[in-house]
Amino acid sequence: MLEVYIDGASAGNPGPSAIGIFIKGEDHFIKLSEPIGMANNHVAEFIALVRGLEEAKKLTKGMVSFRSDSKIVVASVEKEFVKNAEYQPYLEKALVLIKEFDFFFIKWVPDTQNKAADALAREGIQKNNA
Repeated sequence: MLEVYIDGASAGNPGPSAIGIFIKGEDHFIKLSEPIGMANNHVAEFIALVRGLEEAKKLTKGMVSFRSDSKIVVASVEKEFVKNAEYQPYLEKALVLIKEFDFFFIKWVPDTQNKAADALAREGIQKNNA
């Protein structure tokens, strides 16, 4: 099973933003830190979800367990619905990707349990100007 920790961060709301993805399990230990330009924090969290799914898909079609400290992302995936139209395209893409796995789990975790992805996202903010 792959464990995928995701996070989005913004320096301002909106502002320069980035995502962090930490994948472990099945002999993988992957850290991704990517700038995404100007966005708000929720958009960054949804982009992190989609990118995390894309990366996990490269490694397995089996079982994946996602962890996020974003309640809106976790609730949206669980309900397969999001009120804000701005987030809808990201959720739709995520739901398509989720169906490609044999088993998919997502769980909300407190910030203290998502430090690796958070650090990667914050690191990525600095890359926006690089």
